[in-house]
Amino acid sequence: MDKVMVGVIGAGRIGKIHIENLLRKLSNVELKVVADVKIDKTLEEWAKEMGIANLTTNVNEIFEDPTIEAVIIASSTDSHAEFIQRAAKAKKAIFCEKPIDTDISRIKETLKIVKEYGVKLMVGFNRRFDRNFMRVHEAVLSGQVGQPHIIKITSRDPSPPPIEYIKVSGGIFLDMTIHDWDMARFQADSEVQEVYANGAVLIDPKIGEAGDVDTAVAVLKFENGAMALIDNTRQAVYGYDQRVEVFGSIGCAMADNEATNTVRIYTAECTNLDTIPHFFLERYIESYATELQYFINCLLNDENPRPNGHDGLQNVLVAMAAQKSFEENRPVKLSEIEND
Repeated sequence: MDKVMVGVIGAGRIGKIHIENLLRKLSNVELKVVADVKIDKTLEEWAKEMGIANLTTNVNEIFEDPTIEAVIIASSTDSHAEFIQRAAKAKKAIFCEKPIDTDISRIKETLKIVKEYGVKLMVGFNRRFDRNFMRVHEAVLSGQVGQPHIIKITSRDPSPPPIEYIKVSGGIFLDMTIHDWDMARFQADSEVQEVYANGAVLIDPKIGEAGDVDTAVAVLKFENGAMALIDNTRQAVYGYDQRVEVFGSIGCAMADNEATNTVRIYTAECTNLDTIPHFFLERYIESYATELQYFINCLLNDENPRPNGHDGLQNVLVAMAAQKSFEENRPVKLSEIEND
């Protein structure tokens, strides 16, 4: 097999990124079908411009096509588990955007079906494929920093999402921090044992009225003894603030923000750098192509991809432990959530 036949479910913002990468940056795939629940004139024009031959509202065209070997799921969260299960039963490899689901029992049921049918599943935590964070991870795995002791993650959005989104997002720990749970696990190379989280409404009272917080911090304890500190905010007025540090027994690895260019302006008054990227598309656009190429390579080489279903489950467990910790103002062990 030198090419993978692919079908994509979902042509919204993330779906379009994956589709464009498949068509423009990956040479060892063939995109056969794109399915979306709603096809309007704008989507039709975009599909025509991209050269998509088959745009449909009928997702069965993907599951029932025996030539399609892999399904990329970029639809709404509430459809992920169903589509993963259907793809698994159709014996197709699966790439699915996070999360698998927001219900633990539903995730476990889905992973059981994936295992039963013996298909490959990758969950889209794209930040693992950012070149800077990958380099930090390599420093950990190679022993350059020694045994990880403290991991620090700063993840701050430039502005809050709409309140209507907040109401259905599942909360900051599941919606926003889930990327940071995954990054902390990735860098620690260990599983989370315990979470202590706190939060406040410091930006917009309407977020509190919607049942969420807009500013949060968390402390994680890992099975290997390492600890992590994570800070989140829905509003950093200066841009999309994304930093990772791993401090270990013999050294430290740090990934700072990347400015939009490397130019420094020197004047009598000050020294300036230009701004950091505004949001996630600008900051992580290359990582989306890298993760998709990795997934396709795993299929071509018959290798099991990561992050996988286990990672998807663990990150949701950490998110729920964090929510419980915040609500009860105490540290929560992951075993409490798993045994609920």
